[in-house]
Amino acid sequence: MRKKLFLYHLIRFYPIHSIPELIPMGLFTIFSKEKKEILDKGLQKTKTNLFSRISKAIVGKSKIDDEVLDKLEEILVTSDVGVETTLKIIDRIQKRTAKDKYIGTSELNSILKEEIVTLLQENKTGATSDFTLSSGPKPYVIMVVGVNGVGKTTTIGKLAYHFKKAGHTVLLGAADTFRAAAVNQVKIWAERVDVPIITQAMGADPASVAFDTVKAAISRNIDVVIIDTAGRLHNKVSLMNELSKIRKVIRKLIPEAPHEILLILDASTGQNAIEQAKQFTAAIDVNAIALTKLDGTAKGGVVLGISDQFKIPVKYIGIGEQLEDLQLFDRFEFVDSLFT
Repeated sequence: MRKKLFLYHLIRFYPIHSIPELIPMGLFTIFSKEKKEILDKGLQKTKTNLFSRISKAIVGKSKIDDEVLDKLEEILVTSDVGVETTLKIIDRIQKRTAKDKYIGTSELNSILKEEIVTLLQENKTGATSDFTLSSGPKPYVIMVVGVNGVGKTTTIGKLAYHFKKAGHTVLLGAADTFRAAAVNQVKIWAERVDVPIITQAMGADPASVAFDTVKAAISRNIDVVIIDTAGRLHNKVSLMNELSKIRKVIRKLIPEAPHEILLILDASTGQNAIEQAKQFTAAIDVNAIALTKLDGTAKGGVVLGISDQFKIPVKYIGIGEQLEDLQLFDRFEFVDSLFT
């Protein structure tokens, strides 16, 4: 199924002559209309900001000259794409326009779209699986990290909902034992989604909670374990040491776990999100990122900057408050929605 989806996207974004074999259209899987509408709505602020500014930048211009590229560079940087990533995109567009003298400003959007897709593809950004897990060893352990206020607990609840909806059993672990509010929030989500949760007393050792959660999951034959961790300031050395300790105790039970160390970042914080990513990736082996609150910001370009700078897949995006508003990140659909 995923192979068919890849082929569908391949033809959509690349000229047909660049594909070695003509694939029957019946093989393709279309992105669900409902999910697409949610994505379009969630990216509306970013789309409006980006394209209104690009339109102004090319008024009265027929060719993509240095002035247009300078303005585009400014637009991308101020949309939190990041300086390095922006320069990479501008350089590619510049090389294309230098080769083809007939490219005009009317084609700028399509060229920008192609280069962004290529960049995300090179960085392997996007979910490599859906919420339906393969029949591998159980449980699949997700350790969730991130500072307070980025939507960590909400994302945990939504993940539990989606995995349960896909037919899996789920167990939550409340390892942020330093804040009563944090434990209570995870409990509320556990009740809302109707999944079990492991807790301990306030001030208990977070690693002990994580150990008990995984141990319980093994004995109950649970499919998915999602462990919340403390979200104090990312520049606290003790917090980073604590995360390493949690990972070590989990591996005493399952050597290859946690299978996913998921970093939650608030897209609306822009460059601050990138700084948090630097701190967390330096302390622990983050292998997936979730970007939340994309619906509340005009700076959705941070997805590109984080993907390009850290080479870690952006796996999930939060584009609203509802349970269905957490989506697996599909780079093709994201760019398609951004440019529609």
